[in-house]
Amino acid sequence: MRDHEGLAPRRRSPRLQTARTVRVTVAGVLGAAAIVAAAVTAAVAQQPTAAPTTVDRATFERWIQELSNWGRWGKDDQKGTLNHITPERRLAAARLVRDGVSVSLAHEALRERTEWNPNPFEHEMVLAGAGGTAPWAVDSIGVTFHGYAHSHLDAVCHLFHEGKMYNGYSRDEVTAEGCRKLAITNASEGIFTRGVLMDLPRLWGERWLEPGRAIYPVDLEAWEAKAGVRVGPGDVVLVRTGRWTRWDEKGPWQIAERSAGLHASSVAWLRARDAAVLGSDVASDVFPSGVEGESHPVHLLVLYALGMPIFDNLDLEAVSEAAAERGRWEFLLTAAPIRIPGGTGSPLNPIATF
Repeated sequence: MRDHEGLAPRRRSPRLQTARTVRVTVAGVLGAAAIVAAAVTAAVAQQPTAAPTTVDRATFERWIQELSNWGRWGKDDQKGTLNHITPERRLAAARLVRDGVSVSLAHEALRERTEWNPNPFEHEMVLAGAGGTAPWAVDSIGVTFHGYAHSHLDAVCHLFHEGKMYNGYSRDEVTAEGCRKLAITNASEGIFTRGVLMDLPRLWGERWLEPGRAIYPVDLEAWEAKAGVRVGPGDVVLVRTGRWTRWDEKGPWQIAERSAGLHASSVAWLRARDAAVLGSDVASDVFPSGVEGESHPVHLLVLYALGMPIFDNLDLEAVSEAAAERGRWEFLLTAAPIRIPGGTGSPLNPIATF
């Protein structure tokens, strides 16, 4: 993933806003996002290989400022959009469990070093049963989990922009010892809330979205209408592109060069709905991004402006089948990041329970 520290300087940082101003600016940005997508709205319904609409740098810079959650929960806040997961949201999510059937949302750990997986999951047997006498089996594991191979959760300290992180914290808060602010330990109580699967291939009757396909707010709303579900405060939004089905049938490809994913205009939609976490089976961003001078605009807007953690490289194939079988695209979602002091994220195994 590209380092974001070398971006062009910005004229001003996001400002603290009153609740009324936040509502107005978000509505304005969402309107702007709709305008960006309007030119392709008709094509979206018919052409699931549509390329990203180009966004100029000035427009993107304005989105960074106007979508900002900085100061929304106080100047010292480190939880960001996890604040949306209230006790009431947890109780409502628990009531979604009807069948008692759970499905993993993580892909199996990938242990082979390849061009597209330069940091394979490390698993070594320290003590084994075969040929030994010890009464125990013991192993050691390790992984550099950021990238495009391993299922993980990005902490908000994962990204810097203009020397800052979410809520104005300095990049200097991240040292060789780890993140002193915004670390993964801010999610130590886990994520327990409603998950909503946005199954975009099913929207167009496809098995997967071809690499480079951009997903817009109009697409997300079209899926809501088809599925009979509406994303709301505290939800985890899971965007399926069918990456792993395509991977199995056609083989690996360089995700960072070309991948289906969200267009940057979709972040205003997430902000307006007060979603708590974004996740996908790739890295959420469409590649190429369509945003001038920015390879990962969704990551920048979500982590830096919104203060929203991101699930990357989930495996949403099994939950897609389970949801389709029930005709129900909402479920209890649970995830428990490892409590790594100073961690920039965590590998983990999110669970959907119907």
